[in-house]
Parts: sequence; structure tokens; C-alpha cells
Amino acid sequence: MISIIASIFRFTLRTFLLLSFLFFGLLPTLLVISHYQNLGTPEGWRKGDAGATRLANWLLWLFGIRLRATGAPLEGSALIAANHISWLDILALHANGAMGFVGKAEIQQWPGFSLVARAGGTIFHQRGCHDSAADVTSMMAQRLKNGRRVAIFPEGGILPGADIRVFHARMFKAAVDAGCPVQPVMVRYIRDGRRDDEILFRDGESMLSNIARVLSRPSALAEVHFLPPISSIDQPRRTLAEAARAAVINSYES
Repeated sequence: MISIIASIFRFTLRTFLLLSFLFFGLLPTLLVISHYQNLGTPEGWRKGDAGATRLANWLLWLFGIRLRATGAPLEGSALIAANHISWLDILALHANGAMGFVGKAEIQQWPGFSLVARAGGTIFHQRGCHDSAADVTSMMAQRLKNGRRVAIFPEGGILPGADIRVFHARMFKAAVDAGCPVQPVMVRYIRDGRRDDEILFRDGESMLSNIARVLSRPSALAEVHFLPPISSIDQPRRTLAEAARAAVINSYES
């Protein structure tokens, strides 16, 4: 009975704080980020990135997620390749340093999420569309050549279960084209000193249901491990994908 009351209290408080921020704080924050990004200058990008990083940290706090990072994202051009457990992964990564993600096109239809995704420089990909995949790779490579970070989830999506799945090699083509390093990143969630797999999607669970469940749960710790970079020079995409996955698995299971 006490746990049910505690869950209701957490959900009510966090929902109130989250809605208050969405209604009164989100739009001004996004406008400031957009203003600096539109300047198109190194200083403008620096300030815009700083604003996007603060926004990610605020949202994590509102959802009851604490953050602990090991290492740091590479400065300048780098392809960040991380395992994918939850939609919270995007915030956990972005909170350590701004990086443009590759995300599914459906996100553009999600109220609130689409605005945050655009502010973070998301590159949208239409799944199953060959032309879209080619365009996305080209945009990724160009952004990398411009000295920016791009983040991918090479497993291709979130599925129930904690196993780290195959990293799709095609997603590493942009790093090869741009000649930039690949930095593997491991993400996992901890509660009461143990891995918190309950934060994952359950079978048949919708996005809205998962958000509601996260809002009602006790606080969890997001661990983000930025691992040593892998050179993409003269490396096949498959080799890069397998090396990045091996590094992530080794860190995840340690």
C-alpha cells in the first residue's frame, strides 16, 4: 500500500513539474538555442550546444534520472555509437555534450519531442526507404566533415530485453566517408546497486505508457561510459561495427 501511494505521489509531482516546464520553460529555451544555432558561427554553435546540454540535464532531472558519466565525448568530429535501451538514452548522451542524433521520422509527429529533437540537431530517417538512407548518410558525413558530432544507435531501434543486438554496419559509412573516429558508448541504468532493466519497454508497451511508468518509479541512475575511440581510416564498415559492439558489450557486462 505504501509503495502504491509513493508511486502516485511521484507521478503527480513529476507530472506537475514536467508540464509546468513544457508550458512555461520549454519554448523560451528552444528559442534561445535556435537563435544561437542560426548565427552559424563557432561561438553561436558553442552557446547553442551548451543550451541543448542544459535542457537534456533538466529533462533527466524531471524524470527522476540521475547521471553518472565515465570519460567524455570526443571534441570535434566523431561518430558516437551507443547501445539503445530507452528513449532516455538520448537525454543521457546529450547531457554530456551536444550531438546530432539519427532518429526515425515518426519522431517529427510527437508533440514536444519533435521540438526538442530539432533543437538537438536530429537527422530524421524514413525507415525502409533507400533514398532516405542515402540522404541521411550524406548529411551525417557532411556534419562530421564540418567538425560536429553525430550519434547513432546501431542496433536500429528499441526492443524489449536487455541484450545488446547486432550493430548494423551501414550506419558506420558516414564515419568512413568523413575519415573521423568512432567512439563507442555504453549506456545502462542502475537502481539499488543493480542493473535496472525495469526501465526498458515491456512487450506491447506504448511510448506514453512507458513515460507514465518512468514518472511513477523511484529514481534511477543513468551510467554513460564514453569508451576509447576507434579509427575509421582504411577500416571496413563491418569491422568498425563489430569493434564498437564488442567494446560496448565488454563495458555493459563488467
